[in-house]
Amino acid sequence: MYLMARQPFVVRFIKRTFKSRFSLARATAKHRLLKRLIDRLLFKDDEVYYLPKDTIIPIEQDVGSLPESMPVPSRLVDYFIDQASVHVIMHACICRDATHCKDYPIDLGCLFLGEAAARISPKLGRRVSKEEAKEHERKCRDAGLVHMVGRNKLDAVWLNVKPGERLLSICNCCPCCCLWKMLPDLAPDIASKVTKMPGISIHVTDKCRGCGTCEDGICFVHAIHVDGGKAVISDDCRGCGRCAENCPNNAIEVRIENNMFIENTIAAIDQAVDVK
Repeated sequence: MYLMARQPFVVRFIKRTFKSRFSLARATAKHRLLKRLIDRLLFKDDEVYYLPKDTIIPIEQDVGSLPESMPVPSRLVDYFIDQASVHVIMHACICRDATHCKDYPIDLGCLFLGEAAARISPKLGRRVSKEEAKEHERKCRDAGLVHMVGRNKLDAVWLNVKPGERLLSICNCCPCCCLWKMLPDLAPDIASKVTKMPGISIHVTDKCRGCGTCEDGICFVHAIHVDGGKAVISDDCRGCGRCAENCPNNAIEVRIENNMFIENTIAAIDQAVDVK
């Protein structure tokens, strides 16, 4: 089983209230005092990035044969795994479990790194080695999941662990169940704390035929839509690149605008959280 039979109360509570996250997100955009309270309690000092898949980076080589010097996003994950003092894999993805996901594995849960991860209840996750952590993340990529990496106070709160600056979250997200589908509904200054990697951008090319494939459950934040016979990408895009991966006409490109995009992301996360 992907979770122990007797789930902790916090897990049962989250699962029962998971659908209400959209209503709560919309409330933060409407009510200033509520936004300030939610921001302070759940999002203070957050620094979170979505990573595009290795397989859609604009390199004319098979990713499996790339030299170590080649910039592929998953190497950011390996960097933090190598740096971390503690590695804990959750027994399940609480988002997919809450929505009874049928398309992606529920048992491929988040990976938490750092000193605070040692305080995670064994009812929720298990300590693993660096090698086991890397293998887990490879399985997540093979299953079509997208990494989200950074400091996320919400995780420290529901896991009831401290200090928050010693907990790094590596979530493995699907487009159908992700908690962060609520991003377009959140107050903009909260939503902006979950973003794309600096130096990565997504572009629609002239190959686009306006078929609408990219609109059909591909983007978890609904950042792409067809307008005037061509796909248009909004500022809500988090750079995961699922639209590029699924476009039947290869009309959407992931572009590297800064070859230091991995180093810059690592530096930003290092400023927010210490995993050693």
